[in-house]
Amino acid sequence: MRAMRNIVILISGRGTNMQAIVRSAQQQKWNCRIAAVISNRPDAKGLEFAASHGIATAVVASRDFADRDSFDAALQTAIDHFVPDLVVLAGFMRILTTPFVDHYRGRMMNIHPSLLPSFPGLATHRQALAAGVKVHGVTVHFVTPDLDHGPIVAQAAVPVFPNDSEQTLAERVLEQEHLLYPQAVRWFIDGRLQLVDGRVQLTDLPL
Repeated sequence: MRAMRNIVILISGRGTNMQAIVRSAQQQKWNCRIAAVISNRPDAKGLEFAASHGIATAVVASRDFADRDSFDAALQTAIDHFVPDLVVLAGFMRILTTPFVDHYRGRMMNIHPSLLPSFPGLATHRQALAAGVKVHGVTVHFVTPDLDHGPIVAQAAVPVFPNDSEQTLAERVLEQEHLLYPQAVRWFIDGRLQLVDGRVQLTDLPL
């Protein structure tokens, strides 16, 4: 039996991907503990969900800090209090500094609503529609200092229909996010992910 892993999840709003991960972990009895959900916004609705599921919550309010360096230092202290094996960004709307990212290198995941490397940054669905792509999707990746880059863990694709709006496309992608992110996190918990030459390999058996 592998040692139980600790997960800390960072959110800025509703945290629907956080909710999907929490539900999957509890229903499937993952060998992990959701140690905390932390937000940079005290009004984040996802904090209520986490507390209602018996998960510790914390707020490191970004508005209270003069710059990114001081905020990231305080956030790192808050995260490390829970001794995480994995830090999960679930709609955490902050650009993180290089020292912060390097501290969690290989153990911090993000989800991005596009098939990276296409359409990094914001307004991904608008970008996809403007480009006229026929396939769009979602990517789970390990975080590196380059925004919306890093070794890809998993991707899921959805079709783009001629009558799609940003909202209809976003809804279709979000359905896949709620399936893909829990799966990717579980692979990490089960010890099935390995970084080799900057690429992620999924093994059949735990490492």
